Amino acid sequence: MTEHELDARGLLCPMPVIKTQTAIQQLPVGDHLKILATDPGVLHDIPAWCRVNGHKVLSTDQADRDITVVIEVCEGD
Repeated sequence: MTEHELDARGLLCPMPVIKTQTAIQQLPVGDHLKILATDPGVLHDIPAWCRVNGHKVLSTDQADRDITVVIEVCEGD
């Protein structure tokens, strides 16, 4: 398992989800993707995208404007 990082800070919906989808397509099953964002919509949008595409949200965290979502790449998409 390798952890990768996607910096989506400063991007507004739907760009963080689109960039997440693009990044996931390049990663093997079992790897983790840490998404850094500032758009509070990612707290809903990325977990919803994961449910639809079969990936797993491992954690979400918000500190002021900074949001971190960690997902595990699973079979799907």
